[in-house]
Amino acid sequence: MVKIGILDQVPLQEGISVPEAVQHTIELVKKAEVWGYNRYWFAEHHGTNGLLSAAPELWIGRAGAETSTIILGAGGILLPQYSPLKTAETFSTLAAFYPGRIELGVGRSPGGSERTRQALTDGAEKNFQAFPQQLDDTAGFLHDSLSLKHPYRIVKKTPRQAPIPPMWLLGLSPESGKLAGERGMGLVFGYFINPDRAEETIASYRESCAEAGFEPRIIICIFAVCAETEEEAERLAVIQDHWLAGVPKGNTIVPSPESIAEKRVSDEEKARMHHERRRVIAGSPEKIKKELKKLQRLFGTDEFLLINNTHGPKARESSFKLIAEAVLEDK
Repeated sequence: MVKIGILDQVPLQEGISVPEAVQHTIELVKKAEVWGYNRYWFAEHHGTNGLLSAAPELWIGRAGAETSTIILGAGGILLPQYSPLKTAETFSTLAAFYPGRIELGVGRSPGGSERTRQALTDGAEKNFQAFPQQLDDTAGFLHDSLSLKHPYRIVKKTPRQAPIPPMWLLGLSPESGKLAGERGMGLVFGYFINPDRAEETIASYRESCAEAGFEPRIIICIFAVCAETEEEAERLAVIQDHWLAGVPKGNTIVPSPESIAEKRVSDEEKARMHHERRRVIAGSPEKIKKELKKLQRLFGTDEFLLINNTHGPKARESSFKLIAEAVLEDK
């Protein structure tokens, strides 16, 4: 059986205000729970004009107050920019609010430009090579298991008796797969970012888990656009194609169909969009189900996080609903 969740970057759509986007997001979380989605995670992005999820812990807190069963998490906290203790305490507090429903996904991305990274750390130098130690320290604070030689071994998280949220590592490379496996953490592979390294990363993770004696836990994160017909799904997917093309240029606002119709696209841009489609599954509900089953067999996992950054709150909502009805029909 396939399990599905949602990773939400909270994309701002052209013609939609920020308060409207916030309300649409909260409504989507509530409906996702009803439709049977297993988890709903919020991404972390900074310095963008159209991705509103800069503080996933706040979105989690808000979503938790509106739901009762769906698992909520961060995908993921940009650990190099923050204190392991603060991260552990934030998610321990969330776990105290919503026992058994909180997960901590972490990544090593800078989260934006170099200037943005410096602003996040208030100018403090952060060594990305120290990321493995940051992972260990965060887990150490959560589990109260810092080594006796650790300089902060007498520091305890607050609240101390809160449930311990599971940790997941967001990865794109064999190195990240190895890191996650060595520590018994779940791996979330960003297929929506770089599908070309999926097989080697997951293989590295499985090998590392086996050597360390841990059971692998794998989630594949992928763009998914669904509609009643192939034609309508393609129309929506083209909007997301244009959005993806704008991201490297610094424009993360989802364009409207009207804006796309007025835009001239070069042959080079069309080729690039076609290439980027490898990060996306798009089509009717049955096609989406078939594609997820194919990925399930290829990577040996039954868990997926889906992203949809097309235009129109109703179209985005309908896409997630149709996928749930098709994929979870046997649940």
